Amino acid sequence: MSENTNREDPRPMSKETFKPRGHGPMGAMKAAEKAEDFKGTLINLIEYSREYRLLVIVGLVFASGGAIFSLAGPSMLSKITDKIVEGIVGVIDLEAITKIGITLAIIYIISLFLNYSQRFIFATVAQSISKLMRKDLSQKINKLPLNYFDRNSFGDVLSRATNDVDRIGQTLNQSLSTLANSITLLVGAVIMMLLTDVIMTVAAVTSASLGFVMMMLIVKKTQKYFKIQQKSLGEINGLVEESYSGHNIIKVYNAGNGLKKEFNEINDELFKSAWKSQFLSGIMMPLMTFIGNIGYVAVCITGAILVINGDITIGVIVAFMVYVRLFTQPLTQIAQAATNLQSTAAAGERVFEFLDEEELPEEIENTREIEKATGKVEFKNVNFGYLEGQEVIKDFSVDVNPGDKIAIVGPTGAGKTTLVNLIMRFYEIDDGEIRIDGIPISDINRKNLHEQFSMVLQDSWLFEGTVRENIRFSNNTITDEEMINACKTLGIHHFIMTLSNGYDTVLDGHANISQGQRQLITIARAMVENAPILILDEATSSVDTRTEELIQKAMDRLSEGRTAFIIAHRLSTIRNANMILVINEGDVIEKGNHDELMEKGGFYANLYNSQFEEV
Repeated sequence: MSENTNREDPRPMSKETFKPRGHGPMGAMKAAEKAEDFKGTLINLIEYSREYRLLVIVGLVFASGGAIFSLAGPSMLSKITDKIVEGIVGVIDLEAITKIGITLAIIYIISLFLNYSQRFIFATVAQSISKLMRKDLSQKINKLPLNYFDRNSFGDVLSRATNDVDRIGQTLNQSLSTLANSITLLVGAVIMMLLTDVIMTVAAVTSASLGFVMMMLIVKKTQKYFKIQQKSLGEINGLVEESYSGHNIIKVYNAGNGLKKEFNEINDELFKSAWKSQFLSGIMMPLMTFIGNIGYVAVCITGAILVINGDITIGVIVAFMVYVRLFTQPLTQIAQAATNLQSTAAAGERVFEFLDEEELPEEIENTREIEKATGKVEFKNVNFGYLEGQEVIKDFSVDVNPGDKIAIVGPTGAGKTTLVNLIMRFYEIDDGEIRIDGIPISDINRKNLHEQFSMVLQDSWLFEGTVRENIRFSNNTITDEEMINACKTLGIHHFIMTLSNGYDTVLDGHANISQGQRQLITIARAMVENAPILILDEATSSVDTRTEELIQKAMDRLSEGRTAFIIAHRLSTIRNANMILVINEGDVIEKGNHDELMEKGGFYANLYNSQFEEV
């Protein structure tokens, strides 16, 4: 039942159809607020990760611990240097140097263990959150009304579930531990420098602070470019997906140049935003390296003066050289993490915006279920429009008895497929009522309602799997015997057995089957489902005349004892229908069987005869 039913009626693309109101797992902020609030997105991401909060805290503690142990190194190096300097004019105390060296090695080993552990923890957390996010996105897709996909391209949805989630996962893996480690190093280095010598600390910090201020200005400047970059990436994915799926049509209509122009425009926008964001963020690293080098110069000059005056030893200068590196390196890492966080915030906005889209209403009160419908369907004064004030179905009423074969005909855009969508509750009606077995469908659980239907659409849909899996689809209770009998009834058993592995042949890009054969497999899927109500939306339009005749006979047998709604443009295929509903501009203008409508000589008769005028 997952085949897309949007075939005939053009759907309005207005973004006013639904207004986000916070149904996603976050629920803390509206999607519109997230799109404008950098901090809000990061807060939402933290809240979304609450299940892994304890692991994150442990990882942060390990990252900070590793940094603290690293800070002990310079003072040890200072002591070793002083011992060596003392030995130049006397005897080198190798025993003392060895003890200090062993202590330093132990400290670095503990630091290594803590850093390894925190990397392991954050990699686990990042992938777990990415997995959870992909799962939530997948579940969200199944909860969204069709209207969302009417106004958003599949490529953009795909980009949110792949590119944006991957970006978030990479940042969680890299930036969180980097931030914890860097902040600890930064604060610790300043404290250790102050404890060692205040004058040299002022010289080192003053030079580095200039770079930090410049870095923050760059971070603020680049945020808007990261947002444009993620948006353009989604747009270009959508265009590529549409172009790939319609490649043959593009070739036939020579539309390549127009699409190439549109692609180039989006690609240029993506290039500009990506270039600006990456260039501006990229200059932070060499900028901080330059500032660090200035810090080294400042320490050397200041330290030389203090050594000459006898205020400090050479070991202090050595220690300060390391502290300057431990001070400027975190600034560089914080700048890089800030860059990643900007990109992640842009990606997070798109993900949370999708998760906060309005879902189909929860069916808490819809507890009524039908074990197996008899097939009686009633339309009572049904009105429906995709946009307010623009009705597609107007005051539609008809009673369908169990076992009836109801054909729905009319010009393109008359509302035929819309009726089917309304029966299935893919859209909610504006006014009136639709009943199955006397029960309003609004009172029936959607899952139970869909179990009463089998559907075959004009556009055949097969997934990458075996023929057996495609026919059984989500119903593993279907036996091989039932499946084979259905295929024999349709006349495709022989064709399937000629495939390389019969029913176990994988249908992928390498499977050489025609469009008609694909359609026959989807029809077999509907037959084995054995649902009481059938929906056939131009089910035979993709097959040849001989196959169409075979399918018609099979459908006649399949329809016995079942209610069938048949949408057809080939009127020759519905001559034996119990009732033909002629729809035009959302109204039933004629109804009756084929003979009755032909005798009237009205709209149906003209439509029917027009298909044979050239014969």
